[in-house]
Amino acid sequence: MTTSGDGDTIATTDIPTDDQTTAPATTNRKQPFPQGFLDTISTGWAVRPESAPPQREQAAYAAARREVVSASFPGRRLVVPAGEAKVRSNDTDYPFRAHSAFAHLTGWAADAEPGAVLVFEPTGETGHTATLYFRERADRTTAEFYGDAAIGEFWIGPRPALDGVAADLGLSTAHNDDFEVSDDDLVVEVDDDLSRFVSELRLVKDEYEIAQMRLAVDVTARGFDDIVAELPRIIDHPRGERVVEGVFHTRARSDGNAEGYSTIAASGPHACYLHWTRNDGAVLPGDLILVDAGVEVDSLYTADVTRTLPVSGRFSDTQRKVYEAVREAADAAFAAARPGVRFRTVHETAMEVIARKVAEWGLLPVTAEEALDADAGGQHRRYMVHGTSHHLGIDVHDCAAARREMYYDGVLEAGMVFTIEPGLYFQIDDLTVPEEFRGIGVRIEDDILMTADGPENLSAAIPRTADEVEAWIARSR
Repeated sequence: MTTSGDGDTIATTDIPTDDQTTAPATTNRKQPFPQGFLDTISTGWAVRPESAPPQREQAAYAAARREVVSASFPGRRLVVPAGEAKVRSNDTDYPFRAHSAFAHLTGWAADAEPGAVLVFEPTGETGHTATLYFRERADRTTAEFYGDAAIGEFWIGPRPALDGVAADLGLSTAHNDDFEVSDDDLVVEVDDDLSRFVSELRLVKDEYEIAQMRLAVDVTARGFDDIVAELPRIIDHPRGERVVEGVFHTRARSDGNAEGYSTIAASGPHACYLHWTRNDGAVLPGDLILVDAGVEVDSLYTADVTRTLPVSGRFSDTQRKVYEAVREAADAAFAAARPGVRFRTVHETAMEVIARKVAEWGLLPVTAEEALDADAGGQHRRYMVHGTSHHLGIDVHDCAAARREMYYDGVLEAGMVFTIEPGLYFQIDDLTVPEEFRGIGVRIEDDILMTADGPENLSAAIPRTADEVEAWIARSR
């Protein structure tokens, strides 16, 4: 069963075939097509001009990635599906997003078709030919054109043609009907070796990917500016967190594809919940609001930035103390990140600062050194349970299937993009901290590009220090 944007439902069994002139009404909303409609629907259409599009910028980069994959799996047939649309409720779907490995290896991103499949056919002991299979658009003489709400052009607009996509992506294309999968194929998300390889392939970004990351961060910065500018309206609304989410969503959709993940708009005690996405609370003067948000651009690359803002425009003394401690941890982690340094060193460095700060404030039953003991310590982790960094790219938590020795225990290289995001979170009912700390949650998250000369903070233009944040809010007013 499929549906259109206006809610009309058409059962797939009701679509007229070449030998059908009417369709039985088998649902309480489906109406049969009258004979006059069937006789005339295929006529009276202007000829659609067709021209091959220029090859898109990322096509050459995707081709180079496919060459690396091909060389690593000689003689094996490799299958990389885009995936199918997923049901949201009954006969409505979530917005479709192609599988990250598929987009990375084809260059087909926000405009990819559900059900598409990239296949590497071995040409012998070495080498492959790559073919992109997807459902060719139906012309206006077919019942699919007007009768299938899932794929019919009358319902969802024009679908791409095989020849056009081939020119656009620099890839051979064929209809899905010509694709067959066998038990011997290596399939992404099924075969561990292939899934791991395509994930590790993204650990080091190429020039195109880095440019897309810069773009995603730039649009995200504008989204944060929008939130700061809208603080009066946000404060006035009883569910101000929802307004924050909506303001950022407007920027993400207008200047990008969408958000790269569900926006966290966590005000007051909600900021202590690490993945607060309910976003149904008020935003009150005197509180802090933690906003963790990132724009996914049309190439599907996403930023991931967090800023913590004083709603009234100025930090209290305790809020400022916590905020600047987190910033000190972030700055120390940034200073420790260098080519050749192990990725986990970034986290370890940030945690040294966190442990020292909470020990200075008398919040630990042990010394900072004892808390940092790898086996017997960890008391400081009560206030920062998450990791400090993760790889970032076409997924917000990119390269997640990579081996530990390539990821957490791996060595930083030029071209890697990752976050630095320490935090401190004092739950509203945590009796181990003084009352003035309770309900304060702070995270500062930046997106870092490793270069041959050291780290570059891609999101540094978004105010970071307590003084900068206060000035940012003041300027908006």
